[in-house]
Amino acid sequence: MNCHAVPNSLQPIYLNSYEHIKIRGDTKISLNLCTLASGSKGNAIYVEAGKTKVLVDAGLSGRETRRRLQSIDVHAEDLDAVIVSHEHTDHIQGLKVLSNQLNLPVYINYPTLSNMKGPGIKGDVREFDTGGAFSLQDLFFQSFSVPHDAADPVGFTIEYKEVKIGIATDLGFPTRLVTERLKKCDLLILESNHDEEMLKLGPYPWEVKQRIKSRLGHLSNHQAETLIKEVYHAGLRHVILFHLSEINNSPQKAGEGISLLLKNPGYHPISLSLAVQHTVGKMVSLTHENKWT
Repeated sequence: MNCHAVPNSLQPIYLNSYEHIKIRGDTKISLNLCTLASGSKGNAIYVEAGKTKVLVDAGLSGRETRRRLQSIDVHAEDLDAVIVSHEHTDHIQGLKVLSNQLNLPVYINYPTLSNMKGPGIKGDVREFDTGGAFSLQDLFFQSFSVPHDAADPVGFTIEYKEVKIGIATDLGFPTRLVTERLKKCDLLILESNHDEEMLKLGPYPWEVKQRIKSRLGHLSNHQAETLIKEVYHAGLRHVILFHLSEINNSPQKAGEGISLLLKNPGYHPISLSLAVQHTVGKMVSLTHENKWT
């Protein structure tokens, strides 16, 4: 099974082509989004709206980031900034190289910046306060605190005109704040790190298992499903499951509960896809017509 393949029972809800996915309508595209990588070896999300092109996290090497951007016809030189969620290596591995080579502005909070190891960023560092908002050309970012074992980790909502996306990729549990921030999104990128039984029976040492399932660890499939229930509304059109463990999870396990939830006849149609480690995801395009009600 390749990294995008899914069991037959899930085929009606998963999107398996490598073409653009256009959400509702054929009018002028508002916002494009693509996961470049997701997992313990590196995480990065590409977001484009209007004339603005950014990365949320840069967890791949600089060379691999460039290669994956080229695969979606984007040149790294055209990026406007990198926005950083926290300082763990799988989210910042390529940050300094990209910033220093391309003179890219880096949006980051001070605790995250001060806890990064090695030489500092030579380029333009623009600090934001956790919980604060900032504009980056055509995009409006709202940061919010998430519970994870980093200095000051954050998630983001990103808005462009009437389109809103939510990103929460590393968190031990969904706090009330996280739940509130992720409401009324058109698209949601949400961690679904592990299956609880697979983690329990898996090969990791006991202390690592305890860290993963702690309130400062990573979200389980069941927790992700519960959070989606909490933030569901009629305008939610696409969910991308993120940061799946290659050891303690599987596409089947991650998707089975959520796919049943999203097939509920009381819900409007919602597309579900998986972000994976070794392959660039599909480009999702949100239009002005795709607004929550």
